[in-house]
Amino acid sequence: EVQLVESGGGLVQAGGSLRLSCAPSGSTFAGYVIGWLCQAPGKEREGVSCISANDGSTYYADSVKGRFTISYDNTKNTVYLRMNSLEPEDTAVYYCAADQAMGVIELYDYWGQGTQVTVSS
Repeated sequence: EVQLVESGGGLVQAGGSLRLSCAPSGSTFAGYVIGWLCQAPGKEREGVSCISANDGSTYYADSVKGRFTISYDNTKNTVYLRMNSLEPEDTAVYYCAADQAMGVIELYDYWGQGTQVTVSS
């Protein structure tokens, strides 16, 4: 079982940036696809982005293309989500998730506890 620990959320003004981090506790991301999802109040969880630790291939939801960048640092065994040009609509709890195939992020097997991102207007 993979236990995921997220960090980096917070409060930021519109137009600002944040970087979220996700690391596996007691294991490695080797062989996994790691994704980020967001859940805004009253809405379903939505896949934002994912990256393969094996080959670096990535996916971005249309709503974040050009603003968010996902990356994997294998020396630190950590996945990052750099979020630029944040909008109030990005306000949500952001979850890190992992699985062994790049499928539907919402169906990944392993989940973190989430980190709150709040964007003020």
